[in-house]
Amino acid sequence: GFANLPNQVFRKSVKRGFEFTLMVVGATGLGKSTLINSLFLSSIYEDEKYTNSGTKLPQTVKVQNSTVYLNEGGVSLKLTLVDTPGFGDAINNTKCWKPILEHIDNKFEEYLNAEGHVNRSTVLDNRVHCCLYFISPGHGLKPLDVEFMKQLHEKVNIVPVIGKADTLTPEECIEFKANVMREIEKNDIKIYQFPVEELDEEEEEETQDLQAQLPFAVVGSNTLLDINGKKMRGRMYPWGIAEVENPDHCDFIFLRNLLIRTHMQDLKDVTNNELYENYRCQKLAAVTSVSLDSKIASSNRNPLAQFELEKKDHQERLKNMKAGMEKVMEEKVKEKMNKMEEQKNEMKAKHEQALKHLDKMKKDLDGKKKELADQMKALEDLQLASGVPVNNSTSSLNSTKKKKVPTALCVDTT
Repeated sequence: GFANLPNQVFRKSVKRGFEFTLMVVGATGLGKSTLINSLFLSSIYEDEKYTNSGTKLPQTVKVQNSTVYLNEGGVSLKLTLVDTPGFGDAINNTKCWKPILEHIDNKFEEYLNAEGHVNRSTVLDNRVHCCLYFISPGHGLKPLDVEFMKQLHEKVNIVPVIGKADTLTPEECIEFKANVMREIEKNDIKIYQFPVEELDEEEEEETQDLQAQLPFAVVGSNTLLDINGKKMRGRMYPWGIAEVENPDHCDFIFLRNLLIRTHMQDLKDVTNNELYENYRCQKLAAVTSVSLDSKIASSNRNPLAQFELEKKDHQERLKNMKAGMEKVMEEKVKEKMNKMEEQKNEMKAKHEQALKHLDKMKKDLDGKKKELADQMKALEDLQLASGVPVNNSTSSLNSTKKKKVPTALCVDTT
């Protein structure tokens, strides 16, 4: 019966696959690439090698996309990572978030345009579903951190992350987390809110645990350490080992559960149902506001004035249409004239080429004629030198030819 519907949806979804777009923002050196590789257990970002301490960092923010296809247990995931190298690295970081904001708006615009097409079955969802914002460990948020999150909190789900958390002691980490959350609330910054409705007791408890860990203090590592026969990801220090997947050492497990295991679909739903819908309403309201204002203004006029206004508007449209048609006609005539001029120049060039060819043939013919005259003259000079007149030799040759025929005839008659 219809109780099998969830299985049908499951099979269809698995066959189609899933897609998720994750944006990573933060200053250089906070371990963003290492954390992404650790999250998905893949070498998505290659290790960067710096030649020396004087390596120049980019001074402008660039948005770079990279797409990888992951498969786990027969479920395929198209993961698009949006990196922002250069963020916060310049001396003057005024409006350095503008390229990032434009990228998010462009993806919303692409999706909005795709929804207006006739065939909407192949609409690609390249919208940014989550933004991991890396905060430098210290005593609190910097002015750039506050301004960036205030600019983007209505466009994308922001998840604050403290990078390089192994540089903080447990007490410093707890205090720093409290300061960050206090400043986020003070500045009315809207970070990702965990869903609380329609959850059972176990899910609600797990969600509360995740909420309590914000902002996530993480440590990333791509190195496998062998400790007492047990392999683990971590960082080796003289004072001990910082284990990546140990909840007592960092919040890596909580962040991975949020992004991959428990709330990936909710991040997509919030993006589609709230953030994108707000953007869509703003765009459509901007389009319809002009026509709505004109309708409201027209309802307050008397009929004669309204008629005169519409007549004037109609005449203005006709005038604009006439000007547009004349412009189009002028462009077409100009294009035709240019084409005719090109054809004329081409025919002229062919005519000149033909004349040159004829002139060359005439010169060749005159040369051959002169050469033949010289040969004839040389032949006459040779005959004169041998004592044989040219006219007598030719006449004797002709008379010899004429005498042969009568002799043959006389013999036949006899």
